This record gives sequence, C-alpha cells and structure tokens, in this order.
Amino acid sequence: QVQLVESGGGLVQAGGSLRLSCAASGNIFTIDAMGWYRQAPGKQRELVATITSGGSTNYADPVKGRFTISRDNAKNTVYLQMNSLKPEDTAVYYCNLDHRRWYGDRYLEVWGQGILVTVSS
Repeated sequence: QVQLVESGGGLVQAGGSLRLSCAASGNIFTIDAMGWYRQAPGKQRELVATITSGGSTNYADPVKGRFTISRDNAKNTVYLQMNSLKPEDTAVYYCNLDHRRWYGDRYLEVWGQGILVTVSS
C-alpha cells in the first residue's frame, strides 16, 4: 500500500505563488512518472505537469512558463512551483505517480486525495 500526502495549497491573490508538495510512503521499490493534475468546479480533471524518473518534464499549455515540476527521488516527493497564479488556476490539485512494489512488478498508479488551490482576483 502506498500513500500520497499533499501539502502547500491554500488561498493566494492573483499574481502570487504557491508550492505544492506530494510525498509518497509505503511499499515502494521504484517510482516511474510523477505528476500533477487538477480539477476545477464543473470541469473534468486535466493534466498540469508530469516528470519522468529521468527528469524529463511535460506541461499543459495553460501553465507553461509559470509552473515548474520537480522531484526528489531520495524523498519520494514531487513538487509543483506555481508562479504568476491566475484565477483560472483555481482547482483541486491531485498528485499522481506510477510505482512498483518489487523488482519485476507491474507499474501501479496511485492518486493523492487532492488539495485545494484558490486564486482570488
């Protein structure tokens, strides 16, 4: 069993910054891709950013140039630095990762419980 604990959300004014963290713990042999998704009220969950085990990153167009995803493999933690926040960034942000429990295991996907980010205008 793997648990993801997200932190760093909250209320911020437009133009401000927040840093989200997501720490994984439990039965982890290795972690492959890690990422952040978000879901705004009345909308579907969407990709924000992903990062591979090798450090390659991918961003959704609306956040390019403003958000930065990073990871600390020693801590099994992924971060999302969010700058120049806009009201349209308001959403519940979810951490996601693929992991293996032992050598040769298949990759399993895990989701965090979500953390609210509210950007006021």
